[in-house]
Amino acid sequence: MRWVMKKKERVMMSDKFNDDTIAAICTGLTGSGINIIRISGENAFAIADDIFVGKSGKKISEMSNFSVNYGFIVDKNDSVDNVDNPAVETVDEVLLLKMQAPHSYTKEDVIEIDCHGGIMVTKKILGIVLKCGARLAEPGEFTKRAFLNGRIDLSQAEAVIDIINAKSNLALKNSVKQLKGSVKDKIIEIREKLISKTAYIEAALDDPEHISLEGFTDEALGDFEDIAKSLKKLVDSSDEGRLINEGINTCILGLPNAGKSSLLNALLDEERAIVTDIAGTTRDVLKETVVFEDVVLNIIDTAGIRDTGDVIEKIGVDRAKKEAENADLILYIVDLNEGLNEKDKEILEEIKDKKTIVVYNKSDLLQNKQDLPEEGKDEPGTGNEIAHITLSSKTGEGIEDLKNTIKTLFYNGSINNSEDVIITNERHRELLIKALKSVQNVINGIKDNVSEDFLTIDLMDAYESLGSIIGESVEDDLADRIFKDFCMGK
Repeated sequence: MRWVMKKKERVMMSDKFNDDTIAAICTGLTGSGINIIRISGENAFAIADDIFVGKSGKKISEMSNFSVNYGFIVDKNDSVDNVDNPAVETVDEVLLLKMQAPHSYTKEDVIEIDCHGGIMVTKKILGIVLKCGARLAEPGEFTKRAFLNGRIDLSQAEAVIDIINAKSNLALKNSVKQLKGSVKDKIIEIREKLISKTAYIEAALDDPEHISLEGFTDEALGDFEDIAKSLKKLVDSSDEGRLINEGINTCILGLPNAGKSSLLNALLDEERAIVTDIAGTTRDVLKETVVFEDVVLNIIDTAGIRDTGDVIEKIGVDRAKKEAENADLILYIVDLNEGLNEKDKEILEEIKDKKTIVVYNKSDLLQNKQDLPEEGKDEPGTGNEIAHITLSSKTGEGIEDLKNTIKTLFYNGSINNSEDVIITNERHRELLIKALKSVQNVINGIKDNVSEDFLTIDLMDAYESLGSIIGESVEDDLADRIFKDFCMGK
């Protein structure tokens, strides 16, 4: 055939790991009940034999796979003054877990030592392990080995760090789905369809006497359009995916003394921002995270927007405007007792392309309830539909209504728990867009009667773009960039 499909390959940097045994502390290095030291590599069992004295007297090779073994970590040191054995110092009482290749996280021989959670003892045990021949693992190196050894694909490896960094239960659920292969399975399904069509075209071009292309592209057009729809659905899901994973970037905006900082405190349920009756108290942006019912708000409280001669306050106002430009949601605060003035209308006009909720604050101070704004209408001077909420940051009345309104704006009133694949990774999104463009080129090419020979170029571009998502072919620097954000013991 004119084109030969590349075999599934992992990053070739795995070669430099073949003779290495790595070790790291896998738990947070703080005072705790238990800490875990993980060892992985071909010398893991030999190192464990050097430092572990089991109550059963068995060597590591004699222990059952996945067995938990009670014993002691010892440090063989000739300088130790010990009447029983001057060359051995008992360091800690531990449990040792044996996992034999390929039935381990890395598909290598793995030892995990559960020691007491003191910082000093944990560091000392790690030091003994390193002295016996292991080297300190790089950040994410255990997961990198799991990927390089074929236990997980690259999308699953990226899901590991997403699980660690999950800010909400929904983000956690979505990351677990990805770790179980939801993204991988979908990508493989689409790639198989692409490679099937490509292989047929290539075979027909190589052997036209026995394989005909007559009418093939017309019949395949519907299949390519279905593939394009699947890719577009995945790309479109990335908007919701980003909000699930990273949270909704929310900017609290408004005139001075409207109650912006009071609202932040009410959402946080703590006195985080300084609140006074003096206009212009907030001079800089204040960033906090609020989580409710799986909705994550990355809230930015800003300085009140007004014309000012105060140099410091002016800097705060400029930063407030900049934060508003980058926000997914703007909570525009209006003092209900002052009402919506011309400056408010001017600012609302400037942010009319943003999802905005106008929050009428200080309802507890309102004398006449008939002065409440009419719900469900656009604010004067704006070109977009804006939700209205009336509340009191002081008493908390209306806060739940605000939360429900935010859910409606971003999740149609409920959190999406469907089985659909949701793309949360920006790298995946970019590659999916690239693959979609290539498939669209194929569709346009068929409609324009382009030669099948040229169609295979775009088909292979789409195939390889999707392959980069799951790590069928990936450059060293990309893998290094992905795994450097992991913690040391993962």
